[in-house]
Amino acid sequence: MFSKEEAQSYNISITGRHVLVTDAMKTYAHEKLSKIEQFSKEIIDIHMTMDIQRQEHRVDILVSVGHFVIKTHASTQDMYASIDKSVDKLLARLKRYKSKMQEHHEKKLSTVELEVSVVRSAFSNEDEINDAIEDENYKHLEEDFNHQIVKTEVLPMKMLTANEAVMKMDLSGDTFLVYRSEEEQKIKVIYRRKSGDYGVITPD
Repeated sequence: MFSKEEAQSYNISITGRHVLVTDAMKTYAHEKLSKIEQFSKEIIDIHMTMDIQRQEHRVDILVSVGHFVIKTHASTQDMYASIDKSVDKLLARLKRYKSKMQEHHEKKLSTVELEVSVVRSAFSNEDEINDAIEDENYKHLEEDFNHQIVKTEVLPMKMLTANEAVMKMDLSGDTFLVYRSEEEQKIKVIYRRKSGDYGVITPD
């Protein structure tokens, strides 16, 4: 389990959605998460969310490690098993990229600012969409999908090699990433294909 000194060096939060997170569940999660300490000293914060939906016990983990964001999730019929599975996925990714992440941390990164707008659907979450579909039987949904821009953010767009871009995508599980190519000095978009492979778009 994390010592008091380790816990003070970065933030650890465990929250529940549709489930009451007991002290026993928190203790178990902390003990499992302590395994990642050996793979990186660059941990900034760790956030775990536990959720129960239709008998599925889901655990999502988001870890900020230096310049990287690592996301994993797992669903089983038991919350403790989901914790095990999600942490195992996290450990596997850290083991796979440990040396490359260290090289990336030591590299001086070049960044530019990228403006991003956040669009909110008429429905705030997936549950509301599903409930609306069931209640209205598909009849009035098209009238309710009024989207609006609710926030504009400025995010750093980093200079990355192609391999570094793939590594960031693999660790984060995101569907796409905008970056500046170190090899070509051009803005590129790397995205996850349905096959699981990656594609790269270079705007003209």
